[in-house]
Amino acid sequence: MRLAIFDCDGTLVDSQADIALAMEAAFAAHALIAPPRADIRRIVGLSLGEAIRQLAPEIDSETAASLVAGYKDAFRARRAAGVVEEPLYDGIAALVADLDVSGWLLGVATGKSDRGLAHCLERHGLTGHFVTLQTADRHPSKPDPAMIEACLDATGADPAQTVMIGDTAFDMAMAVNAGVRAIGVDWGYHHPEELVAAGAEAVAGSVDELRLLLRGLEA
Repeated sequence: MRLAIFDCDGTLVDSQADIALAMEAAFAAHALIAPPRADIRRIVGLSLGEAIRQLAPEIDSETAASLVAGYKDAFRARRAAGVVEEPLYDGIAALVADLDVSGWLLGVATGKSDRGLAHCLERHGLTGHFVTLQTADRHPSKPDPAMIEACLDATGADPAQTVMIGDTAFDMAMAVNAGVRAIGVDWGYHHPEELVAAGAEAVAGSVDELRLLLRGLEA
């Protein structure tokens, strides 16, 4: 059984604008200056608590916890107002459907919450393609291998037949830590050279190139 595990933010969907707006709202609610958007982009993919710690290492744990709650509140408010975008990258829906039909098992390992991932996949009609969904609600932050290990346990897949697909060094390092293959994508939030340095065996420059790379693993 071949298993392809996808990151979500920056790999399946472009969520950076929504994440930045929610983060800025959380900081503003605490009368704090929000980090630059370039810095926020860098932490996409980490669990929320770890992301806050990296963005504002000087704040105390109580304030950090309040910022986490504020971010969640801001994102929920945006979703309730119907203004969350999170568009799929071009070609991703077709790729996911093709992999499913061709016999791949598919999973997601993401820094999103259970609720956030469910909303995202349902909105884009992708839910039925994935057999295992692992989120920050139940696991340590990337690059800890726990999410990939849970995907392996849930599917019975062999690590040698498993590939992690993501856009950040966190994803690639998580794959290395779990003993599975790592393929990066260059349309997300970290530079290709960072992905290679973290363990990517290849970095796809397009969805078509990713399809070809995955086909190469089928042999």
